[in-house]
Amino acid sequence: MPIQTFTSSRALTGRIRVPGDKSISHRALMFAGLAVGTSRISGLLEGEDVLASAAAMRQLGAQVEREADGTWVVNGAGLGSLLEPKQALDMGNSGTSTRLMMGLLASHSITATFTGDASLSGRPMNRVIEPLSQMGASFEASSGGTLPCMLRGVSPAVPITYRLPVASAQVKSAVLLAGLNTPGITRVIEPVATRDHTERMLTGFGATVEVSEESGERVISIHGEADLKPMDVVVPGDPSSAAFFLVAASIVPGSDLVVENVGLNPTRAGIVHALRQMGADIEELFPREVGGEPVADLRVRHAPLKGAEIDPAIVPSMVDEFPVLFVAAAVAEGTTVTTGLEELRVKESDRLSTMADALKLAGAHVAEHEDGLTIIGTGGEPLRGTQDGAKVVTKLDHRIAMAMAVAGLASRDGVAIDDTAPIATSFPDFTDLLERASS
Repeated sequence: MPIQTFTSSRALTGRIRVPGDKSISHRALMFAGLAVGTSRISGLLEGEDVLASAAAMRQLGAQVEREADGTWVVNGAGLGSLLEPKQALDMGNSGTSTRLMMGLLASHSITATFTGDASLSGRPMNRVIEPLSQMGASFEASSGGTLPCMLRGVSPAVPITYRLPVASAQVKSAVLLAGLNTPGITRVIEPVATRDHTERMLTGFGATVEVSEESGERVISIHGEADLKPMDVVVPGDPSSAAFFLVAASIVPGSDLVVENVGLNPTRAGIVHALRQMGADIEELFPREVGGEPVADLRVRHAPLKGAEIDPAIVPSMVDEFPVLFVAAAVAEGTTVTTGLEELRVKESDRLSTMADALKLAGAHVAEHEDGLTIIGTGGEPLRGTQDGAKVVTKLDHRIAMAMAVAGLASRDGVAIDDTAPIATSFPDFTDLLERASS
């Protein structure tokens, strides 16, 4: 296991570009694979999670190739014409790939077995199994609704109206993808708005998607037996990846860093709002729209942060960014309170307890609750860091590893991390970019 220690950093300066958005990369590969014709994707995130989606689409009959200039070319198999995979679909560490692919296959007459690594195999799939079963698909999952899991799709599937019991873009997307190949109209009702990349991109590929509001709830309707057309996709930078550098530059004195080409979809940009609430100096440069998604370059300068009470309504728009927000809170002035974070307990790790333990090990003052953390900051002083050979236990979670690497930049003794290998799932050149910005 690659153990690495991250130590106090010089100011982060210059311009960097983070990898393409993971959520959009997954969807671009899948939707292009369902279209008839050739789509070209630029800016695709080439992390292990997204490559798992590419491999799965190849098994289903799509031709997926990477050109020398980094552009990905997809010749789609066509909706309703997918091939039954000859082997199990190995989804690696990617919960997004798994849940979306289950939805995609649920309305095809295909049997497929989903497998994954140790971390993914512990994550719950019942949240998608339940609505997809209502549409006619059947599942044989491991105990607790986990992988390995065999899916038997059905065609024609039954259109449903499904109210999300928890805010989850993955569950919403799974149902909408099943609805693509289902006669009639499939509807999803979400009490709290979640990231809307699926709706935006499916519209771009030619599906009929309607978004309305009923009794204060968002209703997304998709017209089935869609005829998807190929399109060229430009993937914006991932705000979840940018978040580590927004926090790092905010807490390392003297920093003045521009993070280029960051997607600022309002259903995803909660981290920018939360950091500004804490006093961060983040400026949007050259705002523009790329492929239906709002994008800007973000200039972030060191600023004294103050503790804040984070509104739980913002959680769906930054659910993956809380680990690094906890780091910002640990060196802020005053107390930061977070609630409504139950979802963090079923990510790649239990991110509440794992981050609480990691920050305490590095000298932070943290109290863990059932649905969040309360953190008393140092008032801008460096964290102590890990000592006496102690190492942060990341539990194979890439975001824990990167968040605690950022904590190391604002520590006296550095922060040792037990395993940095999982970072490759979402941000393969994270440590290189960190070194370049602080050199």
